[in-house]
Formats: sequence, structure tokens, C-alpha cells
Amino acid sequence: MLPLEFLLYLQIIIFLFITPGTPRIVIISYSMNYGVGKCVWSALGDVTANLIQATLVIFVIGSFFSENSLILNIFKWIGVIYILYLAYDIYKSRPKNLKDKEEITKSNLSFFKDGFLVAGTSPKAWMFFPFIFPQFIDFSSNLLGQFTILITTYIVLDFLSLIGYAILAQKLIKWITANPKTINTISASVLVIIAGIIVITQQY
Repeated sequence: MLPLEFLLYLQIIIFLFITPGTPRIVIISYSMNYGVGKCVWSALGDVTANLIQATLVIFVIGSFFSENSLILNIFKWIGVIYILYLAYDIYKSRPKNLKDKEEITKSNLSFFKDGFLVAGTSPKAWMFFPFIFPQFIDFSSNLLGQFTILITTYIVLDFLSLIGYAILAQKLIKWITANPKTINTISASVLVIIAGIIVITQQY
């Protein structure tokens, strides 16, 4: 059995992955400076940090959510407010200049560490996993199975999106630079729609 509202979960994480955030900005920069191959290690560090974050949220404090509709509602609204804030932030943001080259010899472990630390300290990740991720789990049944499906889906799509950003870095940067208002407006609008869907569908 799939977790609650799995299709909505897919929509949310896919949109989070295609909107430029700190990990993707780093991946784009590294792709330009070091090549796609090195970005694989940064992407692995990123998803490793996300796996740890999700595990801590669900299995360390997860019982706190179980059968507590008030807490779930509070977190739902925090999540909605955060998504709306993210929409506003994306709408107002402008592409950064990532063309500066770095002449630094970095090991694979260093790339992994960079990806891990960027994702591990990302405000977006620490808002997503405590406030949005638990909304799609029924804590009263088959917790491990639901967690496995959700986090595997998250990790696979996150990793693929990061590598996709690395592969298309040059073209992507040129497009965003040429059309900053268009991509920001579309991104913000979709986030607002997702926030509305959560308000309507997630009832406790």
C-alpha cells in the first residue's frame, strides 16, 4: 500500500527538485568548474544527508506525531506557510553569477563532504522533513514500509535531478539568465497551487 497522497508527495518533491536551491547552485558551479563526474560525489553527499534527516524525523521524534491531530495540523500550516514563503522567495530571486572558476584540487571525499554539508544545513531540507514529510505517513500502520517508499523515491529523484542540473548546467544558466522573470513566475505559481492543494486535501 502506498503512503498517504503519494501522487501529491511526488508533485511536491519534483517541484522542489526542479527549482534552483543551494544544493543545485553548488552542483551547477561544480559542473562548470570540475565536470559532471565530480558532481556525482556531491550528489551522493546530498542524498546521504537527506536520508539522515528523514530518519531522525520519523524514527526519533516520529512517535510524537502519532495520533496527535493537533500537532499534525500545526505542522501542516507551518508547511503551507513555508511553501508560500518559498514561492515568494523564488519570485523575488534573481540568478547568481556562477562563472568564476576555481583552481583547487579536490578529492572525491571533499566533493562528498561539500554535498553533505550543503544539504545537511539547508533550511529548505530542515523545513521539508519535519513539517511536510510526516504529512504523507500514516503512523498507525506499516511505518517502515511507508518510510522506505517515500525516502527511496525522494533520494532517487533528488539524485537524478542533481545530475540533470550538472549535465545541463551551461544551457540552464544561459536560459535562466535570459528568462529570469518567466521561470520565477512559473515556479512561484505552482508552489502556491501546491499549498492550496495541501490545505484542501490534508484534513485531520
